[in-house]
Amino acid sequence: MISLARIVRNKAVGRLKRSCSTGSNLQPSSNTLTGICFNGPSDFYKYKLETGILHPDENQAIVVKHMQSLFNELKTYEHKASSKNVFVKLFQSFTSSTESKRLENIGKYTTSPKGLYLHGGVGCGKTMLMDLFHESCSVENKKRIHFHQFMLDIHNRIHAVKQAMGAKNFNLNRSQPYDPIGPVARDISEETTLLCFDEFQVTDIADAMILKRLFYHLWQNGVVIFATSNRRPDDLYKNGLQRFHFLPFIPMLKANCNAVNINSIDYRRMALPAEGDTYFSAADCNIKYEMDRVYEELVSRSNADEGVRHIEVLGRTLSFEKTCGRILDATFNELCNRPLGAVDYLELCKTFDIVLLRDIPCINLGKRSEARRFITLIDMFYDQRVKVIFSAETSLNDLFKGGELSEFDRHHAKVLIGDLNIKKGDSNEMASIFTGEEELFAFERATSRIMEMCTAAYWSASAPPKTVQSEPMPSSAEEEESRHAKAS
Repeated sequence: MISLARIVRNKAVGRLKRSCSTGSNLQPSSNTLTGICFNGPSDFYKYKLETGILHPDENQAIVVKHMQSLFNELKTYEHKASSKNVFVKLFQSFTSSTESKRLENIGKYTTSPKGLYLHGGVGCGKTMLMDLFHESCSVENKKRIHFHQFMLDIHNRIHAVKQAMGAKNFNLNRSQPYDPIGPVARDISEETTLLCFDEFQVTDIADAMILKRLFYHLWQNGVVIFATSNRRPDDLYKNGLQRFHFLPFIPMLKANCNAVNINSIDYRRMALPAEGDTYFSAADCNIKYEMDRVYEELVSRSNADEGVRHIEVLGRTLSFEKTCGRILDATFNELCNRPLGAVDYLELCKTFDIVLLRDIPCINLGKRSEARRFITLIDMFYDQRVKVIFSAETSLNDLFKGGELSEFDRHHAKVLIGDLNIKKGDSNEMASIFTGEEELFAFERATSRIMEMCTAAYWSASAPPKTVQSEPMPSSAEEEESRHAKAS
């Protein structure tokens, strides 16, 4: 028998099918490409890697394994929507109290395969992977649609059914309003086995109020959902109006879809910012504004929370006030104006993938300890391929100045010369440790490395270069003294 929803569907609710006909990726398709047969998304992904269409990405590869598992389950899945007659369906639509009790029993509603909920930051390949799955999947009744477009169609369907019911003035239970969501969801399930949603997000209260009932009926009727989203399930409709009504949907989603985080979060492969937007000079722009802009853009791509981070290094605790996941926003003083060394900076490399390094002053031999730490920091970041955005007092070409050693450093050099029993006129008296020549040489290396770190090629690199790492400079004159004393 035909439900009321289906009677009015062709008049006002055919938009979903018409929208699907506007693009070939919304129609059922075979799992072939240019005559090549692929046994699911794993083969398809491998083909794209081998042909250079895609570049290797270990996070995407993990997602592809989940996709292949779902593909294998779908191959043997026989989708059958519930076969209740029109009177039973209409009665259940009027008895929303009975439905509420069913919805309280959250769990996997059918024996259909669990779908996928793929979440992660912008630009990490979620949509590409979903399209790859949709194209390689041989399920006959499948649809790929933007979630916003899908919800617009749902509201149109609901409105059409309500109009039809109002015209008939038909009410089996006047204590409960008629709810057309069940019949509408069943109609969708009869025409669709696999629904692929791009950009699953909930920002509208009208959507939030019906999602629980809508997806309950979709899942109960055996529809498999594959969705992409910038938000993890627990963050859907975050801070939304009357969110407590929406919250029961979240455990339902987790019970019926495997939630997979694609970016984990790996920012080493991010193409942000573009070449030329990684070094900001106070002589050319408002460096605070530019750095704040970049930071906000980076944070918007992360699912992590912002806050203070404490890092343990050899029994010491390093605290940083402004972090978000694997992003660190710190000043020159925080990183170079306190007693830190190579071991501390290496731990930073392990903890963060992107560092915003603010307020770098003009560096000269008068600030020898700070200069040494900065050079060590740059060496460590470069070797570990950490992405860095710089803001500085001057242009890069003017960042390092020679100058004279400070009175403290000159006195320290004299004391060290005496301790090492170096005679006046001895060639060791002019060693670079005493003259600052070592720093001047390291300045040139640091400048060259910062220039490379600002290129798009550096930002696209995914692994440290396979070369012997340069020995990091000691973080202070005291460390250098100790090392030379041991050598003597």
